[in-house]
Amino acid sequence: MKKRLLVTAAASLLLSAGFALPLAAQAQNIAIVNGKPVPKARADAFIKLIQKQASQQGQQLPPDVDQRVRDKLVMDEIISQEAERRGLATTAEYKVQMEQARQALLGQALREDFSKKNTVGDAEIQAEYDKFKSQAGGTEYRARHILVEKEDEAKALIKQLNGGASFEELAKKNSKDPGSGANGGDLDFAAPGSYVPEFSQAMVKLKKGELTQDPVKTQFGYHIIKLEDTRQAQFPPIDEVKPQIKQRLEQQKLAAFLEDLRSKAKTDYKFTAN
Repeated sequence: MKKRLLVTAAASLLLSAGFALPLAAQAQNIAIVNGKPVPKARADAFIKLIQKQASQQGQQLPPDVDQRVRDKLVMDEIISQEAERRGLATTAEYKVQMEQARQALLGQALREDFSKKNTVGDAEIQAEYDKFKSQAGGTEYRARHILVEKEDEAKALIKQLNGGASFEELAKKNSKDPGSGANGGDLDFAAPGSYVPEFSQAMVKLKKGELTQDPVKTQFGYHIIKLEDTRQAQFPPIDEVKPQIKQRLEQQKLAAFLEDLRSKAKTDYKFTAN
């Protein structure tokens, strides 16, 4: 009797162990397709990737994303097994595409690894901001203009303006510049370098309230320019431009790293000049 109880207990242990193994294996896979497992780790990695992409694009994933991913991966496994069964994995086209995919994935991994290990600090951002700010220094001019096709038209309008006509009204009626004409010729504040040389050279010679007494010819036609005001060049606070500066510096670092790799590589290939 005692021996029989021992045998029964041993059998129970074996049965329990036998069930535990498939359950443990099942926990590591989302499915078994024709005897081949689809690992849960593959689904986890895929979900993590699409979560990252959605976050970068400011999008939200659907609540059933886990199930959708599982459906996709199992269906992908079914399809890929059939493709392999038909010998498509041995074709030259498949091998070329696989090599391209391998290089693309490794290249992306290298870029991400470099960026993680070469972050842009606040001190670098501040230095770049200060450099931009010094370059943007100087005077900004707020001008109005009337653009016409012929010199005689411009001269006639200058005569009207000297006689007391409204610059804004004449600009609305006569200017060929669609951007400023509707606003009375107003160009808002801008640095002289924002305009073609002939225009800026004439504009900076004016005093506040003055207008050009001779038509200014440019590639666009003939201009009458009136200077409304001047001010010291404006520059946005660092907090407003910090993300753009950070991104620019990250891109510069990565470009320098890739250029260094290219310069050190031993190859007989001649790259086209950048």
